[in-house]
Amino acid sequence: MADIILTPRAAKRINEIMGTEPPGASLRISVNGGGCSGFSYAFDITRARAEDDLVIERDGATVLVDPVSLEYMSGSTIDFANDLIGQAFKIENPQVTSSCGCGTSFSL
Repeated sequence: MADIILTPRAAKRINEIMGTEPPGASLRISVNGGGCSGFSYAFDITRARAEDDLVIERDGATVLVDPVSLEYMSGSTIDFANDLIGQAFKIENPQVTSSCGCGTSFSL
């Protein structure tokens, strides 16, 4: 199973967000069924960490991914974009075959 990469931009933004959260908080990214194309990403702040979570750390930022979501995200790069149309975490996932115009929904 391929690793998930967290870019420096994403790590910086996660650290900014976590600066207002209680100590020990992490960003959890998961894949849920639903959305216009079949699957969508969910971003949550949590202090709960399961033994089987994948823990991704970079520059002080921590991202958690559960084993089921990892199957759908393997090989992905998590980035943060700040451009004219807005700010958002972007996941470049090599397993995605199509995505919706909304930018949050995808199919495999």
